[in-house]
Amino acid sequence: MSKARPPLAEKSAAAGENKKLAGLILTEKELLEGGEMSIIRLVDALLRYAYRLRASDIHIDPETTKVRVRLRIDGVLHDTFIFSKEWQSEIITRLKVLSGLRTDEHQAAQDGRFKTLVQPGVYVDVRLSIAPTYYGENAVMRLLAQQAEEFTLESLGFSPKDRAKIERAIKKPYGMILATGPTGSGKTTTLYTIIKILNIPDVSIVTIEDPIEYSVEGIEQIQINSRTGLTFATGLRSILRQDPNIVMVGEIRDEETAGIAVNAALTGHLLLSTLHTNDAATTLPRLLDMKIEPFLIASTVNIAIGQRLVRRICSGCKEKKKITEDEFTSLAEVLSPGTLNRDMEFYAGKGCDSCDRSGYKGRIGIHEVLEVNDEVREALMRRADAGEIQKIAVKNGMTPMLEDGVQKALVGITTVEEILRVIHD
Repeated sequence: MSKARPPLAEKSAAAGENKKLAGLILTEKELLEGGEMSIIRLVDALLRYAYRLRASDIHIDPETTKVRVRLRIDGVLHDTFIFSKEWQSEIITRLKVLSGLRTDEHQAAQDGRFKTLVQPGVYVDVRLSIAPTYYGENAVMRLLAQQAEEFTLESLGFSPKDRAKIERAIKKPYGMILATGPTGSGKTTTLYTIIKILNIPDVSIVTIEDPIEYSVEGIEQIQINSRTGLTFATGLRSILRQDPNIVMVGEIRDEETAGIAVNAALTGHLLLSTLHTNDAATTLPRLLDMKIEPFLIASTVNIAIGQRLVRRICSGCKEKKKITEDEFTSLAEVLSPGTLNRDMEFYAGKGCDSCDRSGYKGRIGIHEVLEVNDEVREALMRRADAGEIQKIAVKNGMTPMLEDGVQKALVGITTVEEILRVIHD
């Protein structure tokens, strides 16, 4: 790095407008090492900065003449820094070195993982994905900072009624517990929280995941590897030969995995997994689409948990607000009649130093928990659609996800705007 360097970075204008984020942790002077810029210090500083702002992801996106850095904070991406284009290859190379990836490969996607020190005594696992784009290689990093031990069903946002349903389901010696929702809705965290409850010395728990997001003592965790033929399906077959009581499959993606999972639940195992569906009721017809017989689904599925993540209102600047006419109309279209009235008081965050003027700090889940009872089983045997199953579940006491969200908005946990954002997602 003997050539003259351009300025390291300038503040992104969008970042100043949206979040008023502070500058880099290290100044340009502090980044100098022997009179030259240190890319090692720059990458370390960026990771520490993201951790300090509670970011879950770092996006390093090359453009024509610059490199844009965005942080995903509480589920929302924010422009944060603009780096000179000349720093792009060195940042990507440094990340490849940390992850043990090929530094001479620039035309293929690569995935890796590394651990970094973000503050004294605190290490963070970082999952890295690099892909070739039109303007060069980009990088997306997922920061896996929290440990599963930190979570409880209550802290995840489950209501007392929904917690009771989950506790009944996990006491059964066999069957399936399924968490559903889009990518990034907290499904894996929910399953790990349940695993934590079940993790006692006299049971054997084995997981197969892609990737392993939390390290948990006392359970066996297997990382899938398609290059060696270790898929969810083949791994699940191997797991069942290892005498487990409880099995967690990271995701049911195909018919083969679904068939093995259902048979595992039918033969005396408690099986936890995730599916990508819009709500809890769609989970059961989705299994039908995967060629699982209705009587097998009816016999094995204990509960289906639908969920989304919404941002929490910052407790330091929370204040009451009236619902607007547009918000009332939008919510009234999708909620049960009588759920809303115009005199209800809601809350919002006005913005303070603690939340970087966003009005939000942290996230929490909104949920619906569908218990498979006799009436739902009968509907399954008739191959009923998701709409009919939803109506049966609500009649039998299931709180729909959006109504759970409205209840959280009424007590000041989240905002009406967040609930509407979930509706439109």
